[in-house]
Amino acid sequence: MSTTISAADVKALREKTGAGMMDCKNALVESEGDIDKATELLRVKMGNKLGKLAGRETSEGTVQSYVHATGKVGVLVQVECNTDFVAKNEDFIEFAKDLALHIAASPATKYITEDEVPQEDKDREIRVFEELAADKPENVRPRIVEGQLKKWFSEVVLLDQEHVNGDKHDGKTIEQLRGDLSAKTGENVVVKRFVRFAVGE
Repeated sequence: MSTTISAADVKALREKTGAGMMDCKNALVESEGDIDKATELLRVKMGNKLGKLAGRETSEGTVQSYVHATGKVGVLVQVECNTDFVAKNEDFIEFAKDLALHIAASPATKYITEDEVPQEDKDREIRVFEELAADKPENVRPRIVEGQLKKWFSEVVLLDQEHVNGDKHDGKTIEQLRGDLSAKTGENVVVKRFVRFAVGE
């Protein structure tokens, strides 16, 4: 006996995952109308598309803000995706708002990705770390420098940082949260730019 799939179920699954109508319908048929199972099936299916998603042009998205209760710190963040449908998705908007809050609480953040860090800044940090490791045995120095550089990246590079609200996000980094959202929506989610304002800085 085949399960009857209602249009409301397809719509609900689409809103939850951001997947296409036919993908949602097929997943519901396969899971015999079980929305949770259908969501799992779609996540597995979308997981294979993640690499392809990364190359897709982003032309939709949202700008969200956060202003601290004191009125002394404020952030604007721009997050992009592929379709207007996902741009209006609650999870997508929530991610952008959470990101603005995180940046407000992370004053050292200057870059979105490691690739944006100027080579001269990396070289300067490496020289400092090499000097600090000079008294250590020669064979362990490169590992120490590499560890220190990674730690520095986690202070200045947004995607490398664990979200400040660790309890809510299980200690995941911003990049992991971005990847989860991309898998869930089936779209290329890109943190485009941010600006942090602070009184006295």
